[in-house]
Amino acid sequence: MKGHRFEPQILRQYDIRGTVGETLHTADAYALGRSFGAVVGAGDGRLVCVGYDGRLSSPALEESLVEGLCDSGMRVLRIGMGPTPALYFATRAMHADGGIMITGSHNPPDHNGFKMMLGNAPFWGGDIQKLGDIAAKGDWPQGDGGAMDLPVMEAYVTRLLIDYTAPRGLKVAWDAGNGSAGDAMVRLTEQLPGQHILLNEVVDGTFPAHHPDPTVPENLLQLREAVAAQGCDLGIAFDGDGDRIGVVDGQGRILWGDQLLSIFAADLLARRPGATVIADVKASQVLFDEIARLGGKPLMAATGHSIIKSKMAEHSAPLAGEMSGHIFFADRYYGFDDALYAAVRLLDIVARGDRSLAAMRDALPQVVNTPEIRFDVPEDRKFKIVDEVKARLAASGATLDDTDGVRVRNDDGWWLLRASNTQAVLVVRCESRNTAGLRRLKEIVAEQLRQCGVQAPDF
Repeated sequence: MKGHRFEPQILRQYDIRGTVGETLHTADAYALGRSFGAVVGAGDGRLVCVGYDGRLSSPALEESLVEGLCDSGMRVLRIGMGPTPALYFATRAMHADGGIMITGSHNPPDHNGFKMMLGNAPFWGGDIQKLGDIAAKGDWPQGDGGAMDLPVMEAYVTRLLIDYTAPRGLKVAWDAGNGSAGDAMVRLTEQLPGQHILLNEVVDGTFPAHHPDPTVPENLLQLREAVAAQGCDLGIAFDGDGDRIGVVDGQGRILWGDQLLSIFAADLLARRPGATVIADVKASQVLFDEIARLGGKPLMAATGHSIIKSKMAEHSAPLAGEMSGHIFFADRYYGFDDALYAAVRLLDIVARGDRSLAAMRDALPQVVNTPEIRFDVPEDRKFKIVDEVKARLAASGATLDDTDGVRVRNDDGWWLLRASNTQAVLVVRCESRNTAGLRRLKEIVAEQLRQCGVQAPDF
């Protein structure tokens, strides 16, 4: 049987992702369907849910993927266009053996890819590489599967609404960024109490308003302006496929992922003292200290939504999050990253309480830090640079954590250097109690990079 060769660079740590027409084609989608069907079938499974985002290339990729799954004997439930969490929800609700979402997430419009789950677990790392081996050998089962449409949006939004329990509503601005969360956002806000101002709710794969990545401050400018102009309590934004959240308070200030997680943790730990709360290595030390102060068990994990989900299952953690805006609730929910659900929980916390979101933000210990600084390096050098820095630091006796890259603590605070698993970039973050300490941390990072022959970013 003739096999298929994927471009090696599209088989990534957490998903399959490439540039449509260059490294990613409909033939790849078909081969993925055949190969994933082989994996599901090997475990005696047959039922796979498939969804897709609003990118212009997504419908054609979905068609080929479904054909490949059916030719491998799978029964496919096609949930249509929507956010990635709706695909996760459908896979859980239908007790499916697997799920695949066609999405380019927050990447440029000409990019696309696939996020997968096997049963209730993320499908990542070596499992994705195994798909490449199966495809190359053409080691595919032959079957006569079938597909049917399964609209899930109404059931999904109904589930989201269950955990809004506050007796009042808020005035909220929402920005879907023309991403695939738009329809769900419209349906959700129609049923939530309060006043809701919607921005860029119409799905458009060209993303005409701004790029759908809420971790980039420029992409939140329109939302911040709406919050100010309309006198909103807060504003909420989503990335291109609805699994990452961005938030601004009533003063237009951005709340980063670790600040949101601090607010969620305070609410959760009041009900579940002693619970484990997980955050990635990019999170502020303030967060880990706050979790401990509130009686929880802080756990630092490597960055990556698949890693976080696996850690949650391992430690029975009811809450986790990343700086990038992935928030995971296994408390009254399913444990996957769902920005729409995180929005409901945040609004519920604010509306039940007697403080504004801005006041909650101001109550957190104040530090000075950089945002997540990402800068390009050659793909074949990124991990080597981190290893070189780690070796020098270890030899010097520095206090470091190598959970994911190197996170180094000293009297001024901490700094982080890690290699991205999804792009040819290095990531830096620094945090201190004051600006002088932050400057010294930046100087240390710059010197470490200089010794590796790398120009430090302008931060």
